[in-house]
Amino acid sequence: MSKTSVTRLFIGGGIAIVAGAILAIAAVWIAIANDVFVMNGPDIVGVSGGAFAWSLLGLSVVGGLAIIGGLIAGFLAWIGALLNTWQLESKTWFTGLLLLGSFNLGFFAMIAYLIAGPDTAETAPQTAHARAGAR
Repeated sequence: MSKTSVTRLFIGGGIAIVAGAILAIAAVWIAIANDVFVMNGPDIVGVSGGAFAWSLLGLSVVGGLAIIGGLIAGFLAWIGALLNTWQLESKTWFTGLLLLGSFNLGFFAMIAYLIAGPDTAETAPQTAHARAGAR
């Protein structure tokens, strides 16, 4: 997986997370504003039925699925970055990505990789076939 693909996957996953969170929060906010929830003081004790309540529930579910999809995309981007850095002679980037990702700091590791990380396509040695095609 190229660094460009990793970048696109990571940014797309981030956009999906933000969009899903906005959608889910908006659905809950609209439900509270339109008295879909039955309140007892600050507590929600029930839900008034109806098509409007079900449509807001559907929006919340879509938002949750977008968040889950974004998290999966971010995880796949991290795996792609690990595979890219494993191919390098120096294992510094690989070790940093692996350790930071293992300690729940993978977001910061990925930002560092996207900004300053090596692109294995640029540093990979040419194969005999690639050199023969260049003549």
